[in-house]
Amino acid sequence: MTLGFLTTNSETLLYALFGIIIIGFLVIDLGVLNKSATKISTKSAFYQTLFWIGISIAFGVAIYIQDNDSKATLEFFSAYLTEKALSVDNIFVIILILRYFKVEEKFYHKILFWGILGAIVFRGIFIFLGVYLISHFHWILYIFGAFLVFSGFKLIFNSDEDEFQPEKSPIIKFARKYLNITKSHFGGKFVFMRGKKLYFTPLFLVIILIESTDLIFAVDSIPAVFAISKDEFILYTSNIFAVMGLRAMFFLMAGVLDRFYLLQKGLSLILMFIGVKMLLEIIDIEIPIFISFSVILLCLGFSILISIIKPKPEVV
Repeated sequence: MTLGFLTTNSETLLYALFGIIIIGFLVIDLGVLNKSATKISTKSAFYQTLFWIGISIAFGVAIYIQDNDSKATLEFFSAYLTEKALSVDNIFVIILILRYFKVEEKFYHKILFWGILGAIVFRGIFIFLGVYLISHFHWILYIFGAFLVFSGFKLIFNSDEDEFQPEKSPIIKFARKYLNITKSHFGGKFVFMRGKKLYFTPLFLVIILIESTDLIFAVDSIPAVFAISKDEFILYTSNIFAVMGLRAMFFLMAGVLDRFYLLQKGLSLILMFIGVKMLLEIIDIEIPIFISFSVILLCLGFSILISIIKPKPEVV
């Protein structure tokens, strides 16, 4: 399938560059940098975050250089920023899961590595399936739009009582009923054999719970980026670059996320705006991409700024 913006040669070159960056990092990360379980420092997380932001910006610039198309580049950055913003909610849930299972910090890196690897595969399936369906059934976009407006509206009124509760997950209930689950983490193992029996550690439950919740979050984020672009290359690369930087962002922000208490409201406004943008296409009204990009930036910026200027009152 030829990309909407890029020539065939540009498509091949950029896909190759994307593959080298992602596969190369995964191999180096797993095989060289983190052979043993160690705690990731805030300083290391900061540098990794800068690295992935820098790589993502460089890739967006490469898209522009290849075909001198500013619209394609702006769509890439808009989709990247949207996915990055929506990933914040994912970090909240990951923190809850890790705390619930009392996972030692030295195992965080390994768990998040495999969690992100799964996300790369599943996000790809969702995006390419979505592109196929939209190309054959364009009206699906309007369903996506209505769903995003509903999701954003629901998120505004989300309360602490609606907080994700791992112990109520059907997946966890099923696993504990039918699998041999140990109480110990057994040195960071996910599964192991003892005699002729296969045993699963709590870290295995953490992995499947993180993967399942990522799929749930993808139900919001994937339709959202379809309002920004219909080009599978733009959608997939921007999404995966955002996901690849999620782990570093987790280590960097895990201790301060609670301070940005209005960020969720900003995300809800982004979802509703994107949903309305999709629905306006029914009456042939198209919001320019630079306006979409500006709205996303403003919603994120103001929600973070106001959270800092006016901290959340402490509960006595």
